[in-house]
Amino acid sequence: MKRTSGIPSPVHHGRPRARARNQALFVGLMLIAVTSASVAAADDGQGPLGVTAVASVTPLSARVGALFDAGDAGSLRGGHFCTASVVHSPDRNLILTAAHCLADDSDLVFVPGYRDGRAPYGKWKVEKRFLPGGWTKDEDEDSDLAFAVLAPLDGQEVEDRVGGNRFAAGTATGATAVTVTGYPDSAEEPISCLNRPSEHSSTQQRIDCPEFTSGTSGSPWVNRRREVVGVLGGHEMGGSTADTSYSVAFGTEAAELYRDAAGDP
Repeated sequence: MKRTSGIPSPVHHGRPRARARNQALFVGLMLIAVTSASVAAADDGQGPLGVTAVASVTPLSARVGALFDAGDAGSLRGGHFCTASVVHSPDRNLILTAAHCLADDSDLVFVPGYRDGRAPYGKWKVEKRFLPGGWTKDEDEDSDLAFAVLAPLDGQEVEDRVGGNRFAAGTATGATAVTVTGYPDSAEEPISCLNRPSEHSSTQQRIDCPEFTSGTSGSPWVNRRREVVGVLGGHEMGGSTADTSYSVAFGTEAAELYRDAAGDP
């Protein structure tokens, strides 16, 4: 299942961007938000496992944002199709997402901390993309991650504005619980869930978190050390149900791609 928006399948995480609104999902998310503990605790690596709620507004959630086609960046509301997050780099201008979110050459904009049609930290133009060879050649699900360099905005880099989590390859799957944060395209604010990933295969990891549907491709998996150890995508481009999601296990290819994108020897 592709967790981008508008692909005609039972549940999907990404693009194309047909905007079929799922009112039941939206209401369900609101009920979860009201009846569940705030995920501010989950942002700190604490809290109940496997519970999805609307993400609290925190400095950490501001590092996660929504991707938009540049043509939809004027009004924003209803236009996002994937999720991305800021990762630390020497030039302080790098975001991480799923490769299938950057697969075409359309002009894109990243909006960190996006909520309800607002861009509290600005709209950042995607300037350059870095996709692994396994994806560009064969759309290999084991290569479903990508980086993008953002253009400066008002003389600042994106990491100067919101900070960035450290990209970490080679960590053991499930060593700690992770917080997954993403933007369903049926809602205008992010959701978040804390749980412990498990191994799906030697190259893929999985996590059980409900309601991660269309638009959540590219959601970062962040551990308690503020390291990104996964990105929603990979197997079936995210998964075949809304309750179980997947990520590439970050290994040598991911580490080399990060070094290329970050210009870090």
